[in-house]
Amino acid sequence: MCAHVLVAEDDEMQAELIRRSLLAEGHTATVVHDGRAALDAVRRVAPDLVVLDLMLPVIDGFGVCRVLRRDADVPVVMLTARSAEDDVLLGLELGADDYMTKPYSPRELMARIRTVLRRSGRAAVSDRREDPVVRAAGLSVDPVRHEVRCDGTPVECTPAEFEILLAMVAEPERVFSRRQLLEVTRGTDRASTERAVDVHIMNLRRKVEADPRRPVRLLTVFGVGYKLSGGRG
Repeated sequence: MCAHVLVAEDDEMQAELIRRSLLAEGHTATVVHDGRAALDAVRRVAPDLVVLDLMLPVIDGFGVCRVLRRDADVPVVMLTARSAEDDVLLGLELGADDYMTKPYSPRELMARIRTVLRRSGRAAVSDRREDPVVRAAGLSVDPVRHEVRCDGTPVECTPAEFEILLAMVAEPERVFSRRQLLEVTRGTDRASTERAVDVHIMNLRRKVEADPRRPVRLLTVFGVGYKLSGGRG
């Protein structure tokens, strides 16, 4: 494994998106949803890096960062919807190693995490990653090189299609609602709607199905959403 990352994010869908992205990169992840749980988790699991949302309940991200800088030596990437310059400066003054405002691209966040790990002297852990590629149902998705292959053949995908496919290949047989897949694309397709997810799936079927009208990989679960069928490998 690459590194153990603690994700402190009160939005459960955002936290899940970050967790999946970390797993696809070869990391392990612990997820908590409030500031006190974040501090407890730092003491319990000693993570290599903390992804810290600013607007946490119980203890906010600023408070968590103050305690971490006093009691622990762990890199912090701070996330927030608040982009005011004063907030950015305060986060950095408290010791955050990097700062991203929402909405953001999951790929950009992963790149920032790699940079912070390397800069903090934990790159030896990061560089031991053997294979970040996720595979299922004859598909392989490489989140580092941003490459997709179907039965070994390269497939060109838009950024939104790539993020949807990455999420589904990382968890084959899981049923994703349109809303969940929309959240996956937020960093690349911010103007999209839930109905646009249907278009992305239709386009992906043209690229990865032998017969897009009779899909065997990207299946519709009526009344719910979509899933990738076919298992890992």
